[in-house]
Amino acid sequence: MWTCILMRKAFFNANMHLFPRLAGAPTYSLKSQMQNKISFTKKVQILCSPPQVRGISDFIQDGALPSSGAKSRKSKNSWSFPVLDGTIKMEQMDRTEANLRNSEACIQRYLELLGESHQREERDIIRHTQRHGKLLVRERLRLVLDDDDFFELSPLAGYDLPYGTISNAGCLTGIGKVCGIWCMLIANDATVKGGTMYPITVKKHLRAQAIATMNRLPTVYLVDSGGAFLPLQAEIFPDSCHGGRIFYNIAVMSSMKIPQVAVVCGSCIAGATYIPSIADESIIIDKIGSMFIAGPPLVKAATGENISVEELGGATLHSRISGGIDYVTSTEEEAYERTRHIVMTLKCEEPSKEPVGYDDPLYSPEELKALAPQNYECSLDVKLILSRLIDGSRFQEFKAEYGTTLVTGFAHVKGHLVGLVASNGELSYQASLKGSHFVRLCRHRNVPLLFLLNTVPQTSACTSPAQAEDLGRRCKAQACMMATIACAEVPKITLVIGGNFGNDSYAMCGRSFDPNFLFLWPNARVALVDYRSLTTDFLEGDEHFSMDKSTRKNLGKKLEKESSAFYSSARLWDDGVILPQRSREVIARCLEIIKQKEGQIFSHQQQPILRF
Repeated sequence: MWTCILMRKAFFNANMHLFPRLAGAPTYSLKSQMQNKISFTKKVQILCSPPQVRGISDFIQDGALPSSGAKSRKSKNSWSFPVLDGTIKMEQMDRTEANLRNSEACIQRYLELLGESHQREERDIIRHTQRHGKLLVRERLRLVLDDDDFFELSPLAGYDLPYGTISNAGCLTGIGKVCGIWCMLIANDATVKGGTMYPITVKKHLRAQAIATMNRLPTVYLVDSGGAFLPLQAEIFPDSCHGGRIFYNIAVMSSMKIPQVAVVCGSCIAGATYIPSIADESIIIDKIGSMFIAGPPLVKAATGENISVEELGGATLHSRISGGIDYVTSTEEEAYERTRHIVMTLKCEEPSKEPVGYDDPLYSPEELKALAPQNYECSLDVKLILSRLIDGSRFQEFKAEYGTTLVTGFAHVKGHLVGLVASNGELSYQASLKGSHFVRLCRHRNVPLLFLLNTVPQTSACTSPAQAEDLGRRCKAQACMMATIACAEVPKITLVIGGNFGNDSYAMCGRSFDPNFLFLWPNARVALVDYRSLTTDFLEGDEHFSMDKSTRKNLGKKLEKESSAFYSSARLWDDGVILPQRSREVIARCLEIIKQKEGQIFSHQQQPILRF
């Protein structure tokens, strides 16, 4: 989930696209009570100083309420909920210090990886722009979109995989506005391995199509691909979740009246040819775009015939003879302008342009870095995090006294009503029943769900009948919550703020339960078990299992590496890593995108739009 500002400067391309502007007005900050400490301690103490929370009239009189001009407006609805106490206590200083140090280290590593993902070999750029006369992929996106605001998904995908690093997985995917309509854009990057499709490229395509289907987003494909990477064909071609699924999805999405538009802005070789062929409407750029199953060298090898690219599969052939293309343009700029014209003909409801009233949180989102848990022992009350994410820090808690290890209730995020389900400890029997009840409530009221996930790692085995009975009841209640979430036909957004371990992650709408969007904080951990628990007594209770210290140590190192947020994001187990202090903007953007489908008709046609 990313907000990408498509700037020309390389530094901004590498880093600053992740940082959408905050509202311009001051945020309600905490007062420091300890002025004589060293600078790092001062940061933490500022977080810990209690604000004097009083009545609304007192805030208004003192001018302490945040005001962000046009972006932060007093909303009658947002004031209807009670105010959360987001004060960080002095006794929590040790944990906030540890969290802040860990967050800064994780964020620094994240920015380094992000910069690496944007780097390209100079020879590849020269070949693409000078020899072939093509625009770079981000320049293409800039010409299609209304503005430079591009919500990029999974930018770390493809990093440090067994078959090498495939920057950005060889394609850019994300959401932006075209003629006022939110659209999913999938663009091959031919400066990465010549646009060749690797297994991770296919996976990124499929995830983008899944998001577009769930949110009913018109999809625009900018196709510039040399087809599949043959040495890895066993991981690209044969299975139901491999490359052919891209073409299947295009047809099914078309039958669901989700428009499919393709631009051939380079080579479309082998399987890539089917993307523009199956799309509702297709454009090709003369002398730049081409489509064929096998190129001139293979024709020469098979038949001995010399044939040019244009004769074999150029714009003239496909527009006049095969009929596989609907529009021909002479330049890339004209092609992307034609793409915008096509989107203008779509009968999609534009998002409301009326300003939505909302208020900034009473506590600064910048303080979330000190609340992002380094490990479970450093976790604080999740309400401290909520008070820095939601409008006016106002929260209508549901079943506050029951199942307290799960926090549920209603709040607004930039004016959008959401149902919040947040981990606050072990997902117990009572907490699971409470979660099931609340999710059903949101389903009946058609309220989107936001899950904040920080599961408790398992540290010991069951050793008594009483523990076994408690575990059985808890598993049964968790199964009920899982079934409820799986069948809840409302939009779901999941944010992993800490640990994402074991069975609890399923009941909190992890990846397996198909949330509309799923993001991680840089400090997050994703694994079956926490590697830190493995080194204590996680395996001690099994008398049939033995492991020497060396093997256990190696397994712990492996789990530590494989559970990091960056390892997860590189493999597309999520939709991207986001900075804690930007979470509010990302969540609000997702809710705005989801809202577009409200005015659309959810009916299937008999078949997709067929060209022949």
